[in-house]
Amino acid sequence: MGYESEIDSDASAPVSRTVQPSERLSPDPSLRQAPRMETNWFSKRYLIAFLAFFGFANIYALRVNLSVAIVAMTSNFTVIGHNGEEIVVPPEFDWDRELQGKILSSFFYGYILTQVAGGWLACQYGGVRLFGMGVLTTAALTLLTPLAAKIHVYLLVATRVLEGMFEGVTYPAMLGIWSRWAPPCERSRLVTITLSGSYFGTVAAMAVSGAIAQHLNWASIFYVLGMIALFWCFLWCFLIRESPLHDPWVSEAEKNYIQESIGPSLRAKRVRVPWKSVLTSAPVWAIVAAHFSENWGFYTLLTELPTFMSDTFHMKIMNGNMLASLPYLVMGIVVQSSGFLADWLRSSGHLSTMQVRKMFTCAGFLCQTIFLIAAAHSPNALTTILSLTIAVGFGGFAWSGFSVNLLDIAPQYAGVLMGISNTVATIPGLLSPILTSHITKDQIASEWKLVFYLCAACYVMGAVVYGLLASGKVQPWASVTLLDETVSILDDQSSTEDLLSVNSTHRATQE
Repeated sequence: MGYESEIDSDASAPVSRTVQPSERLSPDPSLRQAPRMETNWFSKRYLIAFLAFFGFANIYALRVNLSVAIVAMTSNFTVIGHNGEEIVVPPEFDWDRELQGKILSSFFYGYILTQVAGGWLACQYGGVRLFGMGVLTTAALTLLTPLAAKIHVYLLVATRVLEGMFEGVTYPAMLGIWSRWAPPCERSRLVTITLSGSYFGTVAAMAVSGAIAQHLNWASIFYVLGMIALFWCFLWCFLIRESPLHDPWVSEAEKNYIQESIGPSLRAKRVRVPWKSVLTSAPVWAIVAAHFSENWGFYTLLTELPTFMSDTFHMKIMNGNMLASLPYLVMGIVVQSSGFLADWLRSSGHLSTMQVRKMFTCAGFLCQTIFLIAAAHSPNALTTILSLTIAVGFGGFAWSGFSVNLLDIAPQYAGVLMGISNTVATIPGLLSPILTSHITKDQIASEWKLVFYLCAACYVMGAVVYGLLASGKVQPWASVTLLDETVSILDDQSSTEDLLSVNSTHRATQE
């Protein structure tokens, strides 16, 4: 039988179909037309989200542990002698501020190297094994960190660089996993549930690491967190598979729902990445700019907040880290909540995908700017932590905008796009600790104000660029290969149900 207008009879030629305004029933009609299945919190995709949540919690615990430990490693501490006398013991490591900044930033020298490679591997082979390998190797290196530090500072730096390299594949790998497991109408919630683990992991690591350093010793921080991560790796490798098609424990109903929602075009094992189109796409660079801006503020506070609390308010390690971890607890809650809200606004037809992504990202950045400036001028620890908590919390709204946007504009290339985005967004991790250490040489409040002003300026830049260039469309270059056919979607919708509708029409006309 001949083909109708949606797909050309020459299957080897790419064909575009433009959706006319009269065809649109709502800002995102494709979400209405997609297969529906009642949310089951015990389904396999939510088990993946649950385990991935703890995976990112482990990743960030292994990343942030040195930010806490380095305070104990380079500070005087008091012990009680046999006669009850207090004895002041000098620090174990005599590292000045600039060397500490280099040590803290060394992780990101490795982290920036493997982002794009991780995205490409996730697109070609899937992300489950890649994600597990990244966490497993990082955990093993964490267990060796105390030994490396005692041998030589540059061996510690080399260990952190290697940790960064293996953690670098984790974010692209996770986007690769969700490109095969996440129905479009559940993308925001599944991705944000997963990513929120990084903030809860930060909270737990800061609180637990501070307590361990105060009551045991700094080396125990690495041993405890490393062993927890190894246990998680065992569960992940045993329970999770690359796709519903290869999972023996997923129900038939869920398998069919996921595959029908995503469409057969996204089940292909290998994809060809249109590198030139990706690298010249304005919506891609809008996401990159937003990611860079968010990470500048996040990494600055992640690595320097314990030191800021110690310098400005002279807090002990345990108390300082418990307060410093509060903003990330709030952010984790906001990230999850905003993901559900974003999905509801899209699926109910109240707002289009582009409107949701821009509103959440830009509003989040501007609110962060306001409260960071407020924190810079706060007179005491309570108001400072309150302002920083609100500022970091609004970052959760931004994450449910730009981070999920990768799956909107090119779902099958989401791992590669995350690799590119995270490569640029890792630059703050390299520069921020060194620049902050240079600015705060005298450890006074006025120097920390400048640090906060710089973060606020980055947020404003991100809001402007994302607001001007971002898109909710499946991009013209985001074509997919199914059997011997290439289909390009050129409409202003954001979900892959469009791919499904074209392929369904193709099959119907053949019959």
